[in-house]
Amino acid sequence: MKKGLITALMAINASAFAADLLISIEEMTASNNSPPLFTAKSVPAKDAPVIALIAPKLTSPVTSPTVIEVKFQPAASSTVKPESFRVLYGSFEIDITKRILSLTKVTETGVFVQEASLPKGKHKLLMVVEDSSGRKGNRTVEFEVQ
Repeated sequence: MKKGLITALMAINASAFAADLLISIEEMTASNNSPPLFTAKSVPAKDAPVIALIAPKLTSPVTSPTVIEVKFQPAASSTVKPESFRVLYGSFEIDITKRILSLTKVTETGVFVQEASLPKGKHKLLMVVEDSSGRKGNRTVEFEVQ
């Protein structure tokens, strides 16, 4: 009985907390438990924009909520198209761009999220952005939240 009560309280707590999360616990679990998808290896387009992750530092596990800061570095002859920015989550590449846009604005120079709430566990993000010459740059980031 005690175990059932604890499980019920955890479920209530998780669902109340889940409304504030950038990624749901279910999305994280499904992504982490899926087999890796086939990905073709490719060479980035010459002079494609570079996506630099400034924060969080991924040298150790991340705490939640966390600051996320991304800088775009286009080639000298082009500019980044902020409206082209996409963030795909996990193995299933769930498009979470709208969730991020509800927290911040994407500019030609990058993205800054003051407090991104993520559930504890392993995460994988694929960020993609295009420049004014149609070249796409991307960056995959894998990290763990504790």
